[in-house]
Amino acid sequence: MTEQNMLTGITDATGLETLEIFADTDKFNSWLFETLAPYCKNNLLEIGSGIGNISELLLNHFITVSLSDLRTEYCALLQKKFGSNQHLKSINLIDLSEKEFDKKYAPLEKSFDTIIASNVVEHIEDDHLAIRNCKSMLSQGGRLVVLAPAYQWLYNSFDKELGHFRRYNKQTLTKLFIDEGFEVIHSQYFNFAGIFGWWLSGAVLKKKILPKNQLAIYNILIPLLRLADNLVVRQSGLSVIVAGEKK
Repeated sequence: MTEQNMLTGITDATGLETLEIFADTDKFNSWLFETLAPYCKNNLLEIGSGIGNISELLLNHFITVSLSDLRTEYCALLQKKFGSNQHLKSINLIDLSEKEFDKKYAPLEKSFDTIIASNVVEHIEDDHLAIRNCKSMLSQGGRLVVLAPAYQWLYNSFDKELGHFRRYNKQTLTKLFIDEGFEVIHSQYFNFAGIFGWWLSGAVLKKKILPKNQLAIYNILIPLLRLADNLVVRQSGLSVIVAGEKK
C-alpha cells in the first residue's frame, strides 16, 4: 500500500508524489543521512519528516528522536509507521512559519539538542523566522542542521510546483544562520551530479515531477555520484548544507 492510499485529505499532492518517489531511492537516502549525521547530537528533532524517508535512519542511529510535520495527515502516517519504535520520543505538528511560535509551541522551548531541517526552509517565505523558531526549540549549544536547494539560477518548474520561494548558496545560507545568532560549524554542497538532471528535466524539458525512472537509475549510480562529490571537494552541488550551534 502506498502512502497515497494510506492518507486521506492530502493537501500536498505534488509533494507526496515526490516523497514517494524518493522513498524508493534507498541508496540516496542513506547517502544523505550519512552526510548529515556527523553534525548531529542525540535528542534530535526532525522538522518536515513527511512520510519518513530519512526518519527511519535517524531512529536506527540515535537513541532519542522526535519527528514532526506541518500536516496532520503526515503526522498520522508517521505514527502508523514508527509509533512502536523504542527510540521515538514524540511526533509533533509544527509549523515554522508561525509568527507567535513561542506561545503556540511553548512546551517545545529549549527541548532539543539537534534539529534537522532537510528541504524545509525554502518552503517558508520568511526564512529568518523559520530559523529563529528552530533556535527557540534548541538547548544552549544545540545544533541546527539545514539542507536546502542550491543556486538560484537552477530555480525552475520543479521548484515552482513544490512551492519553493528560493534557492540558496553557501554564502546566503551561512548568512541566514549568522543573522539569527548561530555559530556556523560546517558548510558544504551536496550531490554535484544531481545538478544536471535537475536542470535538464526542470529547465529544459519543463517537467513538474521528477521522473521516477530517472531517479531509479540515479539511485543505482550512487557510488559513482558520491565519488563525483569527492572529486569536486563538495564545492558545488544540487543542495547546500549548513550546520550551526546556538550560542
